[in-house]
Amino acid sequence: QVQLVESGGASVQAGGSLRLSCVTSGYGFGTFFGTYCMSWFRQVPRKEREGVAAIDVDGGTTYGDPAKGRFTISKDNAKNLLYLQMNSLKPEDSGMYFCAADYRARRYCGGDYVWRYNFTYWGQGTQVTVSS
Repeated sequence: QVQLVESGGASVQAGGSLRLSCVTSGYGFGTFFGTYCMSWFRQVPRKEREGVAAIDVDGGTTYGDPAKGRFTISKDNAKNLLYLQMNSLKPEDSGMYFCAADYRARRYCGGDYVWRYNFTYWGQGTQVTVSS
């Protein structure tokens, strides 16, 4: 079975930093991890799930407005790992962070397209809590 497992969530003070990780396994990822569209999402109770950051096959990145200038998405294709470095955290950054993957053409993994369409594979999430 395809599995995505997030880690790194914690409770931190405003202004602090966290690095989230997502390890992938199962059919396809061992050979084709680098070709997948990868994304981090965030969900808060009673709110819509929102895209935080995405990275395409060539390393091109897209960020949601709240993440711009503070978060950095990256990946290690050799290790099948996805990362989200979060700096200058604010209380409104709190939520459950999910790692997601989808096999799609590069043009649909960025800009105005990336979060218009569903992602196929999802992790269970890791909780981030930022206190003031």
